[in-house]
Amino acid sequence: MNAAAPALHLADPATVLPAIRKCLAEERLVPFLGAGVAALSAPAIPTDYETLAAALGKRVALPKRARGNPWAAAQYIESSRHRSTLDSLLREIFAAPVEPGPLHHFLAGLHLPLIVDAWYDGAMRGAMDGVLDWGEIQGITRAAIGEDRWFRAYDRKGAETPTVNAGGWATLLYKPHGSVTPVGNFLLADSDYVEVLTEIDIQNPIPDAVRLRRQGRGFLFLGCRFHDQLLRTYARQIMKRSRGPHFAVMGDADLTKNEIRFLRGQGIIPIAGGLAEFVTQLVA
Repeated sequence: MNAAAPALHLADPATVLPAIRKCLAEERLVPFLGAGVAALSAPAIPTDYETLAAALGKRVALPKRARGNPWAAAQYIESSRHRSTLDSLLREIFAAPVEPGPLHHFLAGLHLPLIVDAWYDGAMRGAMDGVLDWGEIQGITRAAIGEDRWFRAYDRKGAETPTVNAGGWATLLYKPHGSVTPVGNFLLADSDYVEVLTEIDIQNPIPDAVRLRRQGRGFLFLGCRFHDQLLRTYARQIMKRSRGPHFAVMGDADLTKNEIRFLRGQGIIPIAGGLAEFVTQLVA
């Protein structure tokens, strides 16, 4: 239970913001955006995994074991109704555009080497429209498409391009779980992650360009939760061999013992206060 979790010291935003701004200006910090960032725009899409599970449950009658669990729900739909049905439902669920917010525009204007966006909306891509030199890599499922690759790359106009081109982009937007834009790639079903989790420790599912650009840098986690092992594993492997410092805005979250253990184990400095307030101060 959360009540038994050891106390975790949360840093005062005013204390850490100067260091965060400095690291961003010097391109030594990689923003890692979670579903909570999309929630700041009050969109008509799910902005957490629990709401996503509910959205799937409204569209398909799920067995009890899959209710409330987005990964199990997606797996049931894929197994019982085919992968194309699951992809179609996810495109429908995330069809409403998310308007880029102040944070998206702020990050786009920094021209950072790497931005990680772990939710399925296209707001960060939308904010990059005015940037000339950038591209995107998305994780893709290997479970149902039979392709011997872990990801696809898209240029700034949304056209698929060889992944090797990512090495020349000034800014790389990395969507490890896929995105509704530009074509609707999704990793969500349990089967999507079977091979990924088998090989992620040796980094095969992580693009070379991401591995190169994280070196010597830290991560700034915004709108992220780590209450599921899958989410912790992805964050840990994406930030692997990075230098730090690492920060995470977690102040309004009711943290689990596993989240506290993860933050401590990865040397991530948790920041007090809500995400909206932090973003307001950051972009000011």
